[in-house]
Amino acid sequence: MKKLGIIAGKGTLPVTIAEEAKKQGYKVVIIALDPVADSINGSADRIYRINVGKFGKLIDTLKKEGIKEVIMAGKVSKTLLYKNRTIIPDVRALKLLMKLPDRKDDTILSAITEELEKEGIYLLETAHLTKNLLIKEGVLTKRKPSKDEKRDIEFGFRIAKEIGRLDIGQTVVVKDRAVMAVEAIEGTDEAIKRGGQLAGKGAVVVKVGKPQQDMRFDVPVVGLETLKAMYSVGATVLAAEAGTTILVDKEESVSFANKHRISILGIKF
Repeated sequence: MKKLGIIAGKGTLPVTIAEEAKKQGYKVVIIALDPVADSINGSADRIYRINVGKFGKLIDTLKKEGIKEVIMAGKVSKTLLYKNRTIIPDVRALKLLMKLPDRKDDTILSAITEELEKEGIYLLETAHLTKNLLIKEGVLTKRKPSKDEKRDIEFGFRIAKEIGRLDIGQTVVVKDRAVMAVEAIEGTDEAIKRGGQLAGKGAVVVKVGKPQQDMRFDVPVVGLETLKAMYSVGATVLAAEAGTTILVDKEESVSFANKHRISILGIKF
């Protein structure tokens, strides 16, 4: 039987991938990263909860299970490196962190990928088994963006691509062709709330892949939680790059958006 490892952070995406993998005949082993991973009981053949700082233990567990291919899915915030005192890196994690030239997302995740490959463990694209989750070009909701919102989308797309190129974040909040917020270490939802509070009602949220996007890690993801954050501050449009951004909880997300007059669309420029 084919085996697949899933390194799981926060959110529903790890469970969705695990369920699809089992349908396709994989034996699924999930490494749920404490303290961020949500409950995933019953969605895999075997589940291990491992502290996010214990990189050596993670590798040893994958090797013990005979895992050669893994998928990373779910959010792991870098704020854990600075705020959470329960994250105590093991020797292998410390060695990895000490040799990094910086702590940008791509720098950290590329180094993790290289360490896994040294052990014969290869990282697959996040959507390797679930390409149907990648948002397609076009409007998904009943409400379409207005002419002004379309101008904000195009403006925001260019800005988001630039912050992606710099590996700062993937999301911008804009209104009237002005930037209200740029996503950084706090994550998408907090950036939306911050930008929406500054903009008032009618802000546009744009999320894109980086120009140098590696589809194996840090893939842009939106879903119901994104929309709830938008609704809390009166944001009216979620524009996500088609073919690069994963939309989780699609039915619930579209239903929520329709109920609250929010437009969701996949974009390409």
